[in-house]
Amino acid sequence: MDPLTIVIAVVVAIVGIPAGYLTRRFVAERRIASAEDVAKRMISEATKEAETAKKEALVEAKDEIFSLRNEAERENRERRSELQRLERRLTQKEESLDVKTDALEKREHQLSSREGQINKLQSEIEETYENQKQLLEQMAGMSSEEAKNILFKRIESETKHESAMMIREIESKAKEEGEKKARDIISLAIQRCAADHVAETTVSVVPLPSDEMKGRIIGREGRNIRAFENLTGINLIIDDTPEAVILSSFDPVRREIARLSLERLIVDGRIHPARIEQMYEKAREEVENHVREVGEQATFETDVQGLHPELIRVLGRLKYRTSYGQNVLQHSLEVSHLAGMMAAELGADVKLAKRAGLLHDLGKAIDHEVEGPHASIGAELARRFQEAQNACHIIAAHHNEIDPQSVEAVLIQAADAVSGARPGARRETLESYIKRLERLEGIAESYEGVEKTYAMQAGREIRIMVKPEDVDDTKSAVLARDIAKRIESELEYPGQIKVTVIREHRTVEYAK
Repeated sequence: MDPLTIVIAVVVAIVGIPAGYLTRRFVAERRIASAEDVAKRMISEATKEAETAKKEALVEAKDEIFSLRNEAERENRERRSELQRLERRLTQKEESLDVKTDALEKREHQLSSREGQINKLQSEIEETYENQKQLLEQMAGMSSEEAKNILFKRIESETKHESAMMIREIESKAKEEGEKKARDIISLAIQRCAADHVAETTVSVVPLPSDEMKGRIIGREGRNIRAFENLTGINLIIDDTPEAVILSSFDPVRREIARLSLERLIVDGRIHPARIEQMYEKAREEVENHVREVGEQATFETDVQGLHPELIRVLGRLKYRTSYGQNVLQHSLEVSHLAGMMAAELGADVKLAKRAGLLHDLGKAIDHEVEGPHASIGAELARRFQEAQNACHIIAAHHNEIDPQSVEAVLIQAADAVSGARPGARRETLESYIKRLERLEGIAESYEGVEKTYAMQAGREIRIMVKPEDVDDTKSAVLARDIAKRIESELEYPGQIKVTVIREHRTVEYAK
């Protein structure tokens, strides 16, 4: 590079640097001065605006204070007005209370005066009452307590008489209406449940193809007939009746099994102990199945549900049981229908009446196996197989072994009597029936002190009226026991007979 150029550059740099510095300083000072002027101007304007805002705020505050002051003064005026109004009302009430107080004081004074007069009059009345009372006692010759007792006794006597007359009239009307209603219900039930009855026997007759068959039934040295009777438990009667043999047994189920067995043996023709046993087993199984089917059919006919299977089986056995020639199962079905109809008419429990009616003679199916009345046996059997207590009670009470405790129990008694007493239902001649009742009454009338006797419920009960002057209460108990023992020893009868001794003392007076 040229040295001159370098020198020039150096000189220029030396001269230019101070000049640039001065120039920049001058420009900066000018700008600072201008900024200060702007700042001062802005501060001045802000100060003016603040003063203006301050003045406006003061004016607004003064206006707000003025309005608040006016509002407060208005509220004060209203409160003063309300207080003045309340003060006037209080003043008026005080004046009113003062007037009422004065009136009450006057009233109290008047009442005090009247109370004194009343006390005076009361004392005068009491004195007059005592004087009159003493005068009346002197005139009547008795004290007031004695007169009161006489009056009370007279009123009591008249009241008892009137109440007795009223009770008698009510009882008479109730009895008439009850008898009419009962007749209507029973007649309606009988009309709706009309059934035919066929008398049945306690023996079975088996026809034979020829008299030669009798010898085969007896067998060599009687071995066949002995095997047959030992196996079936019945009596086989072979007499002079042509082409027939008779089966006799107290157990109708056994008799039916024996009849089926004998008929099949006759048809088969092979009669010997082993064959008899085979036929007996088949017949027994068939009868058991038939018994179960018959029991189920009876429950379907009467719409009785939920019976224990063993009760159904026992019920089916009643088909082979008779009472005075009447089939007991048919009798039970009829009692169930009759009792259900009467219960419906009376608003009683229809289901309970039908159920108890169907089961009421259940004990007759096993009464030859268990000692006691069939009603008690049937109730115990039903209780053993979880029948309801009310149904068991009805079964036990249908012949009055125990007293009936429900409407349904009485209905079963009525239905049982209606079914058994219908014409043709039972095979017992009128003559034998009358003789049995006459004999029953004759036994009771033979004792000393007996006035009248009445055989009731088809001979199931006898009521004995005794003379009260001859038979006391102790003798009545002895008499009932003696008559019952004599009936047991001299008469033959089904079930049991209730002996009732009635001792009544009457006093009769006539008003003339």
